[in-house]
Amino acid sequence: MAPTMRPFAAANLLSQAQLAGRRAYSTQRPSLIGSRARWTPRPVQSQIALRQSFRQQSNLTPGKQQVKKGGFRILRWTWRLTWVSAVAGLAYVGYGIYETRNPVDQPPPDPTKKTLVVLGTGWGSVSLLKKLDTENYNVIVVSPRNYFLFTPLLPSCTVGTIEHRSIMEPIRNFLRHKKAAVKYYEAEATKIDYEKRIVYVNDESPIKGDVSQTQVSFDMLVVGVGAENATFGIPGVREHGLFLKEVGDAQAIRNRIMDCCETATFKDQSEEERQRLLHMVVVGGGPTGVEFAGELQDFFHSDLKKWIPEIQEKFHVTLVEALPNVLPMFSKQLIDYTEKTFKEETIDIRTKTMVKNVTDKYIEAESTGPDGKKQLERIPYGLLVWATGNALRPLVKDLINQIPAQKDSRRGLAVNEYLVVKGTENVWAVGDCAVANYAPTAQVAAQEGAFLARMFNQMAKSEEIETKLTELSEVQEKAPNAEARNKAFEEIKDLQKRLRRMKGVNPFEYSHQGSLAYIGSEKAVADISWFSGNIASGGTITYFFWRSAYLSMCFSTRNRILVLMDWVKAKVFGRDVSRV
Repeated sequence: MAPTMRPFAAANLLSQAQLAGRRAYSTQRPSLIGSRARWTPRPVQSQIALRQSFRQQSNLTPGKQQVKKGGFRILRWTWRLTWVSAVAGLAYVGYGIYETRNPVDQPPPDPTKKTLVVLGTGWGSVSLLKKLDTENYNVIVVSPRNYFLFTPLLPSCTVGTIEHRSIMEPIRNFLRHKKAAVKYYEAEATKIDYEKRIVYVNDESPIKGDVSQTQVSFDMLVVGVGAENATFGIPGVREHGLFLKEVGDAQAIRNRIMDCCETATFKDQSEEERQRLLHMVVVGGGPTGVEFAGELQDFFHSDLKKWIPEIQEKFHVTLVEALPNVLPMFSKQLIDYTEKTFKEETIDIRTKTMVKNVTDKYIEAESTGPDGKKQLERIPYGLLVWATGNALRPLVKDLINQIPAQKDSRRGLAVNEYLVVKGTENVWAVGDCAVANYAPTAQVAAQEGAFLARMFNQMAKSEEIETKLTELSEVQEKAPNAEARNKAFEEIKDLQKRLRRMKGVNPFEYSHQGSLAYIGSEKAVADISWFSGNIASGGTITYFFWRSAYLSMCFSTRNRILVLMDWVKAKVFGRDVSRV
């Protein structure tokens, strides 16, 4: 047994020795720590001293740590709230898109109710349809254009900053979401027979069926067909100029710009002809003409001269205006700022210049010099954009001729303070085809349409109340006792009060919200109404305000998203220089 126990005894003695050594080390450790300063190098000693002092200070000031932790806590919660808000916003937009894409079933139109016919799908008509309660009427819409066009951004479509479909909203998209179904006919209204209460319509589409002409009867009629481009009787404008009022106009201008650039670089082209082709002339110093000139110069500086460097020295934009200055509806301060910006952008402004004749290669214009003398000159051009004035459509002219009270109307249908066409009953006019002593702008037309919607809704409620009053009068007459008679009498008094409030409709009053215009080089001007005065602003910050304002004014969420994507796409990849 003894030999076998020796290894275990040796191991036991070894472990006891190690334990004793550890105890001896632990008892000597304070002295080792205390004597560390004697053998530790000085740089290390200074580091240790700094650490110890820092620890002592941090232990003495715990409040600072709490403040620091509190600050980080605020940032953390701010980030969380931002993230939650972003998710909630995306969910809200997604649900809105889902609702738009999945309309519910609508009850069919009620033929027993009054038939309200709306002509046109412009600003006035669409504003009316958007806010009208279609359950009160049998609504019929007639227009050759089956979409609403956000015209303030149309100049951007001419150079590819925005694609045209981004500012178009199909008319059926929002009509499908009304409370009651609305009939829409893609047709041109050719004649209004006021005496017979009939509108004659033609199918002008390339594809026609067995029936391409018909008539629509109405009890109430809203004329919102807009206006044509005014040429002021100047020869050659309609044949050689391009307008800027519809999507097709913007597409034609875009193709013409690229045609001029490509033709100017054709082999053996003369310098004189090259200079003519690259001269872009814009007639009209209003917001449309100014914005197009600014967009065109941006297109040249940002894209055209990069991809077609041969045209760099010859490309030129000229703005022609008959009045003494451009943007006459803006303040003098903003007019001067716009003209200064155009000079910096090398856009030539020719004020006090009237176009007298247009040929396929030049315009003849009469300009007034500083001395008051008039001189006739020829201005060669490759592209001519005519952006000035409105003219009556044939449909409106014909209706004016039918109504004796309209014999003195020259600019459109004269309306009263309730937008009723003078000399008629149950016929209203909105937008550019109506003369209501306001400027023919989209802002005016939109407010006119909204006013008519409110008035029509109140009229329907008033008729409903009058019907109930007639029924209650009969109930009161046939009441079996005094209690029932008094009850009916109280209901009659209540309905009469409501009826008086309904019939107290205030006349239309336009509220000017301000004017905006883009002037190129990522600058804009704004004349905004503020309480009893105006705020005039111009520059890059105003440009961002211009963009945000127009983005918010777009018809639908779909339009806003598409326009925003187009702006990002143009900024990142540039505008497309191909010809369609």
